[in-house]
Amino acid sequence: MHYTHQKRTPLLTALEKAADSTNLRFDVPGHKKGALPTRFSESLAQRGLALDQNSMPELDLLDHPRGVIRDAESLLANLYGADEGFFLVNGSTFGVQAMIMAACPPGAKILLPRNVHKSAINALILTGAVPVFLAPETDARWGISHGLTLETVKEAVSEHPDAAALLVVNPTYYGAASDLAAIVAYCHRRQIAVLVDEAHGAHLHFHDDLPKSAMQCGADLCTMSLHKTCGSLTQSSALLVNEGLVDHQTVRGAINLTQTTSASYLLMASLDATRALLATEGRERLSVLLPRVAAARARIAALPGLEVLSSADVGRPGIFAYDGTKIAVKVNGLGISGYEAYRHMRERLGIQLELAEPHTVLAVCSFADDERTLAALADAFASLSREFHGTRPPLEAWTPDAEGGGIPRPRLVVPPREAFYAPSRVVPVAEALGEISGESLMAYPPGIPLVIPGERITREVIRQYEFILESKGMIINEQDNPRLVRILGA
Repeated sequence: MHYTHQKRTPLLTALEKAADSTNLRFDVPGHKKGALPTRFSESLAQRGLALDQNSMPELDLLDHPRGVIRDAESLLANLYGADEGFFLVNGSTFGVQAMIMAACPPGAKILLPRNVHKSAINALILTGAVPVFLAPETDARWGISHGLTLETVKEAVSEHPDAAALLVVNPTYYGAASDLAAIVAYCHRRQIAVLVDEAHGAHLHFHDDLPKSAMQCGADLCTMSLHKTCGSLTQSSALLVNEGLVDHQTVRGAINLTQTTSASYLLMASLDATRALLATEGRERLSVLLPRVAAARARIAALPGLEVLSSADVGRPGIFAYDGTKIAVKVNGLGISGYEAYRHMRERLGIQLELAEPHTVLAVCSFADDERTLAALADAFASLSREFHGTRPPLEAWTPDAEGGGIPRPRLVVPPREAFYAPSRVVPVAEALGEISGESLMAYPPGIPLVIPGERITREVIRQYEFILESKGMIINEQDNPRLVRILGA
């Protein structure tokens, strides 16, 4: 037998090519290919695979830490003002699922916004919790959703006072924050635990010009991705606990149900090192970064055909506060979609953005950015504006409808867990109008489903999904063919 073809390394080869790329990174992880020097990055460069260790007495065990891992987790909790902290090596996707597993037994109601990450939807399938979807504030002009308002939470609680928990996405991918302290206080008076998906906000705790962090607002549980903006390795996250409505032992049990027993010491060490960096330099670094990002944002906002979100938008529905490390740019005024702008910036202008959506692109800034990188980002948007402004009419990706404001809001007909396991068949998406979906359909990033298991597929879902396909957005679904969908029924 000949194994010549087995000499190929498709993933490694592609990864090496990506590592050699000179494109400037405005996506995650926040260390930006090592542009943020830390003690860990230096040690990794010097020792490499020698740091990739297995559990042993002196290195402790993540499942039941008693030694150095426990010490490191305690330091993390102390830094954020939490009662307990847990290292996660399965990412914040796992953290969101662990929070819901800890707070919601089967059949318990959980209040959550419809623009949650797919991890929360998957947690409903895993736990059997019953979702009560809340409408986040929709920005039809931008084609995105912002945060929950206190009024929306109050209405939901009045209708479902028996809810076990509320999940809040804070901040959103685009940087909008809710009035989290008021939401937490209101829910606690009614014995409803507040879980916060803070995947994009691990840095919030360290500067007064940023929205308050989940722990500062008194949330019961929060999950955060330190790798997104703070510099740890991809997939390294943390779960923080304020004891009360959910105790840390229950959280530990939920984590140990599905987190790997072969935890990566590279990931955990990067969390430890990043925590030390945040403690000693976080405030100072943010004090330098935030004005630089604001200057770049202002320059981009002045370009013809472009708009940006900023602190000036605070006070609009769903934007109680704004995360100044994000640069969200509305590009359809140039006559192009976000997907086209994303590809143009990447392939022609040397800028790797975080994500594209029909109207919008997003740049994520971190401690690794400086005046040079931010000037290059603004220069690239200036080039984009010069090339496209006035050459095409403004693009409307879809026509907002009266009910949905341009954002699909399908009705949940069957609980997600029941729908996931129900008899089903596969049909073309274009022929699925009115059917109940057996899977989630979404673009990734951001990973917010257009439809989830148990929801009825609407014309708006099909129209936006087909637009994403035609625009060559990255599609996530269960089928090998993205134009097919699993629907309920034999």
